[in-house]
Amino acid sequence: MQAKDASKQVGGNARSAALTPETRSKIAAKAALKKAGYPSATHAGSINIGGAVIPCAVLETGQRVVWQREVVGLLTGNKKGGLSRYLTAANLEPYAPEKFKDGDFDETAIVFEMDGRKAHGFEAEDIVDICRMYMTARRAEALLPSQIHLAAQAEVIVLSLAKIGITALIDEATGYQEVRDRKALQALLDTYLRKEHAAWAKRFPDEFYRELFRLRDWAYPTVSGARPGVVGKYTVNLVYERLAPGLVQELEQRNPKGENGQRKTKHHQWMTDDVGHPALTAHIHSVMGFMRACDSWDQFMTMMDRAFPKKGAQIPLLLEE
Repeated sequence: MQAKDASKQVGGNARSAALTPETRSKIAAKAALKKAGYPSATHAGSINIGGAVIPCAVLETGQRVVWQREVVGLLTGNKKGGLSRYLTAANLEPYAPEKFKDGDFDETAIVFEMDGRKAHGFEAEDIVDICRMYMTARRAEALLPSQIHLAAQAEVIVLSLAKIGITALIDEATGYQEVRDRKALQALLDTYLRKEHAAWAKRFPDEFYRELFRLRDWAYPTVSGARPGVVGKYTVNLVYERLAPGLVQELEQRNPKGENGQRKTKHHQWMTDDVGHPALTAHIHSVMGFMRACDSWDQFMTMMDRAFPKKGAQIPLLLEE
């Protein structure tokens, strides 16, 4: 048991020694903030509100937050300074959100850990409440002349959020959020592929097959002039599966095999002239370049998997022979 614990300690020390000083410092900072009780951001991204790109995050507590300085900049156009001077004026007190009435707005900010650093943010709902305060005060004609532009910006923010919100609600209610990514992928594939196939034209240079045969140690051309059936599978693997995600599946639907197991057309006859064929040609020539540079099929496939990995595939390491 002691030997096992000692082995773990040695392994841990080895992993620690392999880390860069910057990485070690980041890990230590994350641990210190965690120990201090600050929640960590588990997901991060950005949203577009009123034409401004605002960083946001989801904390391990489930809270949705935006950076404090971004809220200040979104409302005032100036990210410097806190919100207190904009939100604690006496004329705004009757309209202030309950959450902020008994304390400093800046002290109410949520402190959390993000990439080993301490960050300050507000919950997403706070943005709406702050904007509502200004809009309500404007309706009550309680704003000072210097605050009118803040109410106008608050309205822009609320309208932007309402537009995003109704779309998200409908997507969630209908389950459409699950197909949004598929819709985006379909739009990409539609730029690559035709609705109907075009006339046949030579797209794969003879060199492509000559080099393929060389790497497989086959005689080129064959005695009959025909290619082994596996060449078609190699072509799909090397070209179409690596050209765009989901391309092969879409081609299978548009160009299916008949009852005799053959296709009426070649896959490349379905490629569009403006996007599909240029992408296909560029990829084929890249593949031929790797073929010329390699002495064996295994070496070639390792380089292909490294340079043009299939979606979801693990990228292999290039090791010295």
